[in-house]
Amino acid sequence: MKPMEFIVAAILFGAAVLIGCDDKAQPPVGGRSPLVDSADQVTFKTRTMLTDKGLARAELEADTAFFFDDNTRVELRNVGLTFFTTSGARDAYLTSRRGTYMSRTGNMVARDNVIVVTEEGRRLVSPELKYDQTANQISSDSAFVLTEPGRRVEGIGFRSDPNMQNVRILKTQSGTTGAVALPGQ
Repeated sequence: MKPMEFIVAAILFGAAVLIGCDDKAQPPVGGRSPLVDSADQVTFKTRTMLTDKGLARAELEADTAFFFDDNTRVELRNVGLTFFTTSGARDAYLTSRRGTYMSRTGNMVARDNVIVVTEEGRRLVSPELKYDQTANQISSDSAFVLTEPGRRVEGIGFRSDPNMQNVRILKTQSGTTGAVALPGQ
């Protein structure tokens, strides 16, 4: 190959490489969760009953469930948890964006926009809430807002049954209530 042919070939090769390199076209980057790669199992539209000694306590639903640790820890996305009374009637309904269910203990932690609504119209909002299946108790150490007809309470931390009939507030920040009748008046 003559020196001039070599230079022309090098210029053509360089031009071909430059034409082939288009900085505008970036490879697609997926928003894939790292949970998918490390999970033992992944299920979609998951639904399971949570029972205690044969008694249905709640029904757990999630759009996606990632199973870990020999399927004893389940990371959930778009969670729904229906609570039942001892007679089997629907008691309350919880929703959250994320959650963790531990099958060995029967406990669940709901996170990210947790809302619990009872059949009587009480509504609790918190960033995080724990459900203890054996004790049939919901609780949180986080901030919360509890509203019901005629009453609104904001606080930090509470313990309650899922229907919120017996609520113990750890720290009240503010609240409003309707008329209060004092005994003997």
